[in-house]
Amino acid sequence: MSEKKLSHIDDSGRARMVDVGNKPITERVAVAKGEVHMQPETLELIQQGALKKGDVLSVAQLAGVMAAKRTSELIPLCHPLALNQVLVDVEPDSSLPGVQITATVRTSGKTGVEMEALTAVSVAALTVYDMAKAVEKNMRIENVRVVEKRGGQSGDVVNE
Repeated sequence: MSEKKLSHIDDSGRARMVDVGNKPITERVAVAKGEVHMQPETLELIQQGALKKGDVLSVAQLAGVMAAKRTSELIPLCHPLALNQVLVDVEPDSSLPGVQITATVRTSGKTGVEMEALTAVSVAALTVYDMAKAVEKNMRIENVRVVEKRGGQSGDVVNE
């Protein structure tokens, strides 16, 4: 394997923001997924809209969209990006049992949107946890990952 350098580290070993000034503007897409595992009874309450804090699935979906738009404020070396689209799906899944979260983020830019997709999934999952923690304290946020990215110099990557 050839030696690869970390793009966010300079020659002195200090953190730096990557210069993307000379990169071409291309269509970029990233898809991330994650899960919130819980007891079947908690999932049932979420599906019935019976939690005191309200509609968990809709609030988590909105939180994910909002988080994607603010990723550069949360991750120190991320570039602020104009996002073309952020889609967040928060779906009950009785086979977990729990909630499956998928975020798809699109932009036309000089850098990818993997971090925005991961942030959307993570914050949506945290929102589910926050809204349901009154009825269950042992929920688990698991398997947050990038499943696909398209565009840019490194080309397309499909992990699942």
